[in-house]
This record gives sequence, C-alpha cells and structure tokens, in this order.
Amino acid sequence: MKAKPLFPPFSAQAVKVWAPLGLGLFILYGPSLYKLFSGIWSQDEQMHGPIVLGISIWLLYKNWPTMENAALGLRSSAWGWPLFGIGLILYVIGRSQGILLFEIGSVIWLVAALILLQRGTKALKAQWFALFFMLFMVPLPSAVVDAVTMPMKMAVSYAAENVLFAVGYPIGRNGVMLQIGQYKLLVADACAGLHTLLTLEALGLLYLNLVQRDSALRNIGLALLIVPISFTANVIRVMTLSLITYHFGDEAGQGFLHGFAGMVLFLSALLLIIGGDSALQAFETWRTRKLKLRGAKP
Repeated sequence: MKAKPLFPPFSAQAVKVWAPLGLGLFILYGPSLYKLFSGIWSQDEQMHGPIVLGISIWLLYKNWPTMENAALGLRSSAWGWPLFGIGLILYVIGRSQGILLFEIGSVIWLVAALILLQRGTKALKAQWFALFFMLFMVPLPSAVVDAVTMPMKMAVSYAAENVLFAVGYPIGRNGVMLQIGQYKLLVADACAGLHTLLTLEALGLLYLNLVQRDSALRNIGLALLIVPISFTANVIRVMTLSLITYHFGDEAGQGFLHGFAGMVLFLSALLLIIGGDSALQAFETWRTRKLKLRGAKP
C-alpha cells in the first residue's frame, strides 16, 4: 500500500508552503514571460516554447505526490543555497543584459534550489525530468541556431528532392530552394530548423518518460533513434508541402494546408517513435527467446 504524501497537491498545507514561493517566481518571471509571448514565442519556429512550459508545469504537478513521499522524514539540503545563488546571478545578468539564455534558464536553477531547500535531494530526484524538460523552452543564441539550422535545411532539402524525384515528380533543388513543376519553395527555418528538431526531441523524450519502459535496451535505443526520427519527420513535412503546392497550387501550400503539414510533422514523428519502440520490443523478445533456447540446449 502506497503511503500518502505529507502535503498532497493543493491541500491547505501545500498551499501554505508553496504558494508564497510560487507567487515570488511569478513576480520574478512575469515580465520575462510577457516578453517571450509577445516576442519570439509568437514566431512559427519558436511556438514550441509555450507548449514545453505547459507540459513542464504538468509534469511538476504529476510528480508532486511522488516528490512529497520521497521527502517524508528527510531534512532540507543545504546544496539548495549555491543553486539559488547561481540562479539569481544568471537572472540578474540575463535580465539586465537582455540574454534570454540566462534569464529564462535561471528558472530551472531556482526551482531546483527551492525543492532542495524545502524537501531535500530525494524530492529533487523525483522532479528531475520536469526540470530537464524545461531546457527545451530556453531560447538559444541566434548564432548557434543559424550555425546548426543551415546544414539541417540543406540535408532535409536534399533528402526531399531525391525521394520525390525517385517517384517521378519533376523536382530540382538549388541550396534550400526546391522547384517542383512551376512552383518554387524555400525550406524555411520553421520547416527544418534547429527549433523543430528540439521540439521533436522533446516529444520523443516525453514519450519515453510517460511509457517508462523497464528495459535499458529500449530506453537507450529509442533515445538514440529520436535524432533520425526527427530528421525523417522533417523530410516528410517538406515533401507534404511540396506535394500540396504541386497538386493544389501555391495558395494552398502557403495557406491552411501549411498548418496541416505541421500537424503531419508531429503525427509522423509520433508514429515513427511508436514504431521504433515496437521494433525494439520485437527485437528484445526475439533476443530473449534465442537466449532461452540456447540455455535450454544440453
């Protein structure tokens, strides 16, 4: 029988302990969130930020009873103070100098510090994935994004061109510009950039966390497969947009069906992740069976 948490979510005791801390974080990061929602998070390539934030908050809530159970009978950890100091320094530098990497990233340090100071190391361990998942909402420096995005767009454009040409479509490529029939399409950052890759990586890691496989082979194997799965999903999206434009015209490609292609991206990524997980399960079952047969031989 599972022990009940000392402070269940939203109980009077939990509110008394955590509400002032939550209010302090809201006051501290309210202006930062406003800047994100009215700025880069309103752009197509950065729209994953609010989704990651929402999922991270849900993960914190989901793991709250586990965290409280883990903290029963334990004292707070003094390691929270150094983390708290680092978080505040990062926030001050990021806020004053306009460095979003520091300003937004500091919330991870501060939340981890508060958990350590209130509940200790075992409680922090219970919330490690929620805090790790927050990394995907932290805006990266534009220099890093540009350096990684261009090779990715080139690779996705090359793969999409060769697949469509192999099945008989009149398509050519000049850098990241595709021409299919009389139409030209520019493979933009939102279609095959670093942010799209990070979003799909987050989707794959969230899937791993939710299914919680006991097998190390399946966990490690699927984690490694997320990168090629993300690339393949990007190629499928670019191909879908190309085919929509070729068959229905430029207005269809740039209009509502452009958003539909975005849904195709995430749906194909999710199906590939589930398919990869199933393939790893089949391989593991086959390997276990083979080892049992080998052990049964005289």
